[in-house]
Amino acid sequence: MIQRLLFFLFACLVSFGALAQRSPVDETDNTIDGIPRKGQRVTIQLDNRRVEAAWLKYLNDKYPGKVKNVKGVVKLDGVVIEDVAPTPVRVISKVDGIPTGTTVWWSIDLGNAYLGREATPVQWKAAEKYLKDFARGMYREDVVAQISEAEKALVQSQNNHAAIIAKVEVIKKDVDKNKARKMEIQQQLAQNAAELLQYNNMVDANLKEQESARADIVNMRVSLESVKDRMNKIE
Repeated sequence: MIQRLLFFLFACLVSFGALAQRSPVDETDNTIDGIPRKGQRVTIQLDNRRVEAAWLKYLNDKYPGKVKNVKGVVKLDGVVIEDVAPTPVRVISKVDGIPTGTTVWWSIDLGNAYLGREATPVQWKAAEKYLKDFARGMYREDVVAQISEAEKALVQSQNNHAAIIAKVEVIKKDVDKNKARKMEIQQQLAQNAAELLQYNNMVDANLKEQESARADIVNMRVSLESVKDRMNKIE
């Protein structure tokens, strides 16, 4: 059991390494408020509810009081994104669930242009790093959660193992009691056999006594008849 848990932990770390490499950021349009907007999208292979909650927390921690979430569409006005633009920008973002996980999309209005791979390559790279760092953070958080679960399972396994050992000790004590009881019964059986032999000997002796008593009765009757016969012969 412990070996399986260690293998699970190792698999988690390997999985994290593989997942961290599968966080592609591509350029895609998304229609918000009826207007097609160009932006960046990162794909994260995790549950969309977890990712959405983490993304909102991520933005709120960076830009407290600036995040407005209306029916899943997140908007931030007048925020400074370091390395992307030195002046305040406008951000529109949306998180969507897909069959393979979740996509986090955002569009950044730089004021004089929208973020684009060709139009603003420097800003594109800087913004791309934000999304990739967020994705890696999600994967790390997921692995930490899996390790925590594995550790809990390990503790449970150790507790179960200790309980099994304790149970074996109880069983061993019961076995010892059973052996002692068996010896006691065997001694009682031996004593009973000796008593039975003694009773059989007593029965045999009694039968002999009965024979002797019957012989005495016969002899007494003979003697009595002899006396009576002598009595009858007296004139």
